[in-house]
Amino acid sequence: MTVTDLPRVHAPLPAAPIQPLLPVVGADLRAPLAAGGDARYVNLDYAASAPALRAVADHVAEILPTYASVHRGAGYASQLSTQRYEDARASVARFVGARPDDVVVFTRNTTDALNLLAGCVPDGGEVVVLDLEHHANLLPWQRGPHRVVEAAPTLAQTLSRLQVELARRPAALLAVTGASNVTGEQLPLGALAGLAHRNGARIAVDAAQLAPHRRIDIVAGELDYVAFSGHKLYAPFGAGVLVGRRDWLDAAPPYLAGGGAVREVTTTATQWAPAPARHEGGSPNVIGAAALAAACEAVAALPEGCVEVHESALRRRLLAGLDRIEGVRTLRLWPDSASAVGVVAFTVDGYAARQVAEYLSEEHAIGVRDGRFCAHPLLARLGVDDGALRASFGLGSTSADVDRLLGAIERLVTEGTTRAYAVGADRPCD
Repeated sequence: MTVTDLPRVHAPLPAAPIQPLLPVVGADLRAPLAAGGDARYVNLDYAASAPALRAVADHVAEILPTYASVHRGAGYASQLSTQRYEDARASVARFVGARPDDVVVFTRNTTDALNLLAGCVPDGGEVVVLDLEHHANLLPWQRGPHRVVEAAPTLAQTLSRLQVELARRPAALLAVTGASNVTGEQLPLGALAGLAHRNGARIAVDAAQLAPHRRIDIVAGELDYVAFSGHKLYAPFGAGVLVGRRDWLDAAPPYLAGGGAVREVTTTATQWAPAPARHEGGSPNVIGAAALAAACEAVAALPEGCVEVHESALRRRLLAGLDRIEGVRTLRLWPDSASAVGVVAFTVDGYAARQVAEYLSEEHAIGVRDGRFCAHPLLARLGVDDGALRASFGLGSTSADVDRLLGAIERLVTEGTTRAYAVGADRPCD
């Protein structure tokens, strides 16, 4: 049989239905069920990779017939592709409120962007990070001078601890997440930028989880560097970006030595181009850049504040529902954090995270993330070394999606599973 919608164990939470803000590809996907038949797939794993916006997919289909190499051809298709690539750079700059002299470097993803920036920190410059970071904003700094600051029990105490640490010894850079990929809690970037600058440091923001959910303004926030990924911003075509001040980027060795990054080459010496070309060696991902720009433009065109309103309603609905289910614990960094994006992590007593995730997929056609979310130190701090579950949502999510998850979790707690699921190790990182 075909299941059009799975039954809910609990009554729906009282609230008006919440509809998608923008259409996404795959919204009508159906997934097979272990008991037979299929059901509409509920994607609650936006924080890993968000589905493509329909507008992004349409834009990619439109430009593919004229796809060609950029910056190195006089032909019509090459000229069009070059123009689209540079237009994409300008779109991304507008999306994050960049300064006129900021550089936009296209990369593969946030990890790639932060590794690039790690190679640009002046020699001997120390980088300060918190212990709650995604590995993308933790591991690149371990190759050079760095300090890891342990987050305090409250956000206010954590800011005070950073102030003390930055004042104690000079640092070149404070690298922080804009929003936790585990709990969704936002960090106060304006306050953190002030802390860094008052103590002679710059600030870099891992905005992988922030950019899809909240407006970023480099100028207003006094941010020095911002990195994010297209695949989390509804543009899963393999592009990321680093945006920020030119001086470090121009002074650093090229991230990739190769064609396009040079001005002149002999067999004994090379004159490197300034950024961004300096760090974009090889043929760039013009389709990925164009897709990322299209996503930025679509998200930026939404009314101010509507994404936060949409996600906050979904988040409240999910947290309220999980709170009603015996044995479910939601994870949180600080009791005094005021804002969060559409990410909620939780555990279910008596079940390993992998078991629950596989149960949700195979018996209810619901996709969530399980494991340690590429944030092992943070999961250890939260007391869930063996991993947790993460539900995340975005522009294509609805209240029906949240209700499906709540119904499935309540059924698990009250009735158990219909089959055995293996307890496995942590999945590979995002």
